[in-house]
Amino acid sequence: MEVNLAYPLALVAIFVGIYFFLTKNNGYFHGKPIPSMSVKPLLGSTGPLYLRKLSFGDFVQFIYDKFRGVKIFGMYDLTTPVFVVRDLELIKRMAVKDFEHFVDHVPLFSQTDCDHPNLLVGKSLFALTGQKWKNMRATLSPAFTGSKMRLMFDLIAECSENTARHYREEAHAKGPQEYEMKDVFSRFATDVVATCAFGIKVDTLKNPDNEFYVNGKKMMNFNRISVLLRVICSRIFPDLMARMGIDLIDREQNSYFSSLILTAIRDREAQGIVRQDMVNLLIQAKKGILKHQQENDDQQEGFATVEESDIGKAQTLKSLTDNEVVAQCLIFFLAGFDTVSTCLMFTAYELAINPNVQKKLYEEVLETHASLGEKSLTYDAMQKMKYLDMVVSEALRLWPPAPSLDRLCVKDYLLDCDDDLKFTIDKGTVLWFPVQALHHDPEYFPNPKLFDPERFSEERRSSINPAAYMPFGIGPRNCIGSRFALAEVKTILYYMLLSFSFDRTDKTEVPPKIIKGFGDVIPENGVHLQFRPRV
Repeated sequence: MEVNLAYPLALVAIFVGIYFFLTKNNGYFHGKPIPSMSVKPLLGSTGPLYLRKLSFGDFVQFIYDKFRGVKIFGMYDLTTPVFVVRDLELIKRMAVKDFEHFVDHVPLFSQTDCDHPNLLVGKSLFALTGQKWKNMRATLSPAFTGSKMRLMFDLIAECSENTARHYREEAHAKGPQEYEMKDVFSRFATDVVATCAFGIKVDTLKNPDNEFYVNGKKMMNFNRISVLLRVICSRIFPDLMARMGIDLIDREQNSYFSSLILTAIRDREAQGIVRQDMVNLLIQAKKGILKHQQENDDQQEGFATVEESDIGKAQTLKSLTDNEVVAQCLIFFLAGFDTVSTCLMFTAYELAINPNVQKKLYEEVLETHASLGEKSLTYDAMQKMKYLDMVVSEALRLWPPAPSLDRLCVKDYLLDCDDDLKFTIDKGTVLWFPVQALHHDPEYFPNPKLFDPERFSEERRSSINPAAYMPFGIGPRNCIGSRFALAEVKTILYYMLLSFSFDRTDKTEVPPKIIKGFGDVIPENGVHLQFRPRV
């Protein structure tokens, strides 16, 4: 009997080919004079993350501690070789001085050359690469200066006052209530993004199931298995994913938010409406007329605020397409919704379990309120609140928004250290800066688990190495929206503390257990606190 071996052999060949493709880089670090982590097919060294055995922050801390005393070591994110940089001088050199070698982020859904209408994430500032990123950064940078934040501050203050008023009314009707902080501050952040970035007003507290919030929450649900599969496939087969029109964000939400922002722009242009918000600034950017203005060098800003580089300050005549405008609004929503609400959640938590800190901050709030004649908070008054800035800076240290930062090597880089450590970081490999671990390293922050705002007092802040503190990134590719995020956080804290104390309850988990895997840095069981009205 004749046996046909063609099909079994073909199947074996396919599996061998796939295995070779997935493991071809597994020996990459063998030729480098640095230690490296073990590797497994497909998952690389990051199996504990993709299999949800560790939280992102715990994984970063684990690998950092594993190689103590080492300046730089290797690991694999799926199939990509990654250099994890522990040394602060190397971080500064690579992120700032030698930035041109590491301009880009890891290309996650960065299908910037594809015209598929569903592919928007890749057109956002975060995902753009090379000269396209530089042009977009220079185009958008004038929208995020201190002077522009001052113009939009009334909108932030209005949302903050509305939020505090809502909870005062609930307390008056029902007495002190317990709330989950991520939910509370996600609704606040949604209202701010809606009014500032989309030009619409939504009261997410009085109308909790409004269309804007529901679609935003769906868009932000990155812990789904379907999203994880899309991320993995986009990393391994980016061109195929682009041709199929598969984006990080679902088509339904892409369509909803695209329609919303483009309708707002058309209506304003047709009716000559001018409103001091992000939509107005994007209309100017769309026309290529948004330019930098001279800033007041004496203006006080928060410690965590990052400075714009010469790349962002460059004058550009680039105008934006409709898809590019929508993409910037979407990424603004993603960053504003998650970063702000998470920072507020952990700040409220720390104030609740550190009542002495909360008491001191409340005293500053009262002092500022009195100095304003009990009128609304202003941008300048907010910037003068030194202890508030210290509290927020410490919350961002203890609970950084991103446990690590990444950079893609875009051209071969010769790393030459004075201690005979010399080798090439090859184009296509990746850098990780372990933010979470640096923020918790006792060498840079003594007693790092302690919530101590005094670290950021005027007397002590000069001792902090800037490369060890990166809540909003480092170098030219830092977060463009740090001023806006900090204004949101500080303003809502001011208004909430005027009306309430944040108190622990039986449901307050200390310390909180963080969700495992590559995803949002949020507690598994939430952060539950009581808003106790001030007497």
